[in-house]
Amino acid sequence: MDGGTIKAELAARAARVMPAGGFGNFSTDIILREGRGARVWDWNGREFIDYLIGSGPMLVGHAHPEVTAAIQAQAALGTTFFTNSRPGIELAETIVAAVACADQVRFVSTGTEADLYAMRLARAFTGRDKILKFEGGYHGMSDYALMSLAPSMPGNFPQPVPDSPGIPRSVRDEVLVAPYNDLDAVAALLAEHHQEIGGVIVEPLQRVIPPLPGFLAGLRRLTTQYGIPLIFDEVVTGFRFAYGGAQELYGVTPDICTLGKVIGGGLPLAAIAGRADIMALFDRVLAGEERFLTQIGTLSGNPIAAAAGLATLAILQRPGAYQRLFELGETLMAGLEEALRAAGFAVRILGAPPMFEAVFAQEPITDYRGVLRGDADLARRFNAKLRAHGLLKGDSKYYVSLALTDADVAQTLAIWRAAAQELAAEGSR
Repeated sequence: MDGGTIKAELAARAARVMPAGGFGNFSTDIILREGRGARVWDWNGREFIDYLIGSGPMLVGHAHPEVTAAIQAQAALGTTFFTNSRPGIELAETIVAAVACADQVRFVSTGTEADLYAMRLARAFTGRDKILKFEGGYHGMSDYALMSLAPSMPGNFPQPVPDSPGIPRSVRDEVLVAPYNDLDAVAALLAEHHQEIGGVIVEPLQRVIPPLPGFLAGLRRLTTQYGIPLIFDEVVTGFRFAYGGAQELYGVTPDICTLGKVIGGGLPLAAIAGRADIMALFDRVLAGEERFLTQIGTLSGNPIAAAAGLATLAILQRPGAYQRLFELGETLMAGLEEALRAAGFAVRILGAPPMFEAVFAQEPITDYRGVLRGDADLARRFNAKLRAHGLLKGDSKYYVSLALTDADVAQTLAIWRAAAQELAAEGSR
């Protein structure tokens, strides 16, 4: 049976047993068979340069021999225990040594869980119910997080817009929304509502929008002033922007952070990390019965995932790893902008070298509403052309991996130039 036939059969089977025929993550047109380094192959045998990298976890590349060996070694000893295990303890030690805000760590399985528990932890610590988040900020799939994540018709600040049916109306009363990069708006909201706010959660770099100079430091100053825990959602940026994450890169230390993606080495693992006095609420003896925050997960701290994470972080800790990652990203960001501008498009390249995107827009972009003003149709058409030329990426960003070679970069630049010229030749249809 050839690859095309196998893919068609798999797609038909998926359509029978899964809503919309997929996992809900990505286009069901793609069914991947394998990945090695910075390349993936689908069941038709098509090869892609991979800038999706599993939506971020595969920072050192697919099937890295050291990560694979660590997984195999632990699998031979047992796949999960529910108890403490040596790999999980060692991974927690590694995170505490690397991340500025991390006095202690509690493991979960997904970024959604990590963000959910981080917000609950902040509310439990302060005894206040409301969370302040930023419009367009992604913090997983919980009810609190799915407020003003991607509203097509943004409302009036600070009122949230629910992004999904099934969210109780009462949740709207517990979330306040501010524009990202607008410190004055945050100051005004905190001045009025600080006695109700249990925590402020923010992506240090929101999706692909960088923080303006002074914004994160200003958040730190304001939350400290009002005694409100500041949560950095570093599920994406953790161990990607620096070994110590975005808090190292930007020089701002939160009270709590969440981690995921990279720390599991491609397997399901995430974490909440933070100040010892806040994390103490997870300890029944230290917190006392009334303040103790229950957190249980069957696969939390799974030993195989922890072993994969340890192997990944050991690779990232080597001299030159982040220098190489940033050099690759800087070359790619410049090349993408050059290709699109040479084809006559107004474009803004947003993000940071390890993670970026092209937005078809003329004006500078500093918040979610700025991204909305970009030409989404052009972006979709460009992404489709990239895939046709053998480049795989998500709908909204490129993830750079250390597995990329100079030849991969050269081929990527050629693909961008060809796709941009094809898009320009089509005009505005």
